[in-house]
Amino acid sequence: MRPPETLNELRRMSARIGSNILLVQGAGGNSSVKDGDVLWVKASGTWLADAEDREIFVPVALSAARAALAQGDERVPLAPNAGTTLRASIETSLHALMPHRIVLHVHSVNTIAWAVRTDARDEFARRLDGLAWHYLDYHHPGLPLARAVGAAIAQEAADVLVLGNHGLVVGAETCDAAEALVAEVEQRLALEQRGAPAADHDALRAICAGTTYRLPQDPRGHDIATDRYSRAIATSGSLYPDHVVFLGPGLPVLEHRESLHVMIARSTANGLAPPVALLVPGIGSLLREDASDGAEVMLSCLALVTCRLPLTARVNYLTAENEHALLNWNAERYRQQLTADR
Repeated sequence: MRPPETLNELRRMSARIGSNILLVQGAGGNSSVKDGDVLWVKASGTWLADAEDREIFVPVALSAARAALAQGDERVPLAPNAGTTLRASIETSLHALMPHRIVLHVHSVNTIAWAVRTDARDEFARRLDGLAWHYLDYHHPGLPLARAVGAAIAQEAADVLVLGNHGLVVGAETCDAAEALVAEVEQRLALEQRGAPAADHDALRAICAGTTYRLPQDPRGHDIATDRYSRAIATSGSLYPDHVVFLGPGLPVLEHRESLHVMIARSTANGLAPPVALLVPGIGSLLREDASDGAEVMLSCLALVTCRLPLTARVNYLTAENEHALLNWNAERYRQQLTADR
């Protein structure tokens, strides 16, 4: 199938957006362009940052996708002669519903830092005044989220969707307009960052010596452990889906009196894999040696979100049911595997 020229514009924009960790982290986020009855959308598990170097977009039959959504079918058919083994993004239904030619979904840390707060409604109304926007409470990604979006835009059209505990969606007629709209929302929702004490790398290396753990590649990942406010937020629950998918629910803490060897042995004895990431209060963060690139960037993302939450913020966490649904979803297992193979 011959892709439209607009797809090259989408590739360039997606690579720019995907390379900005403040907007997209790893396999998170997605983008699309409509060309007649074909929707070109990012494939599940691929990275927007790779948009100019790899074939990350797949063609979907737009009318068939909308029909499947109306019938409650989460499976999205690819267009005839698609010529790929990749699957369409798990958010394809959302892209199909939005009437805009270009749809861009990002996991902006500024948006998330607002969208996890129970007291943010008035701030959204003030900061987004003049834009056509909707706020939606958290819904499981895929079909449940698409249905909620469909109900919202059926009542009133919107170019901007703020998704509770999830992220931001914008729609526009061109890639430039979509990128500009994201930039405008970012500017309106910008939050001051709280600084964090430096990590003790020598102490961390001593703690994980002879274990299956290592230091994260991005120094920002330590901020969750060294800043007590960020640590309190991060260890109280899960804030958004990709954290659960790539790091697991919440974040465990290794107390100073506890040996990392003991924690690993206890996990193994209970038939559990040791946690992907853990925090050593006041010292820094650790990742399992086999942690994927997706886990790496999600640790950094959590640091970037929590340092933007004021001490007075009332935080809305995902429920245990939300976490269970994400961890036992085949679509997310597929996305994890692609990230591991990247």
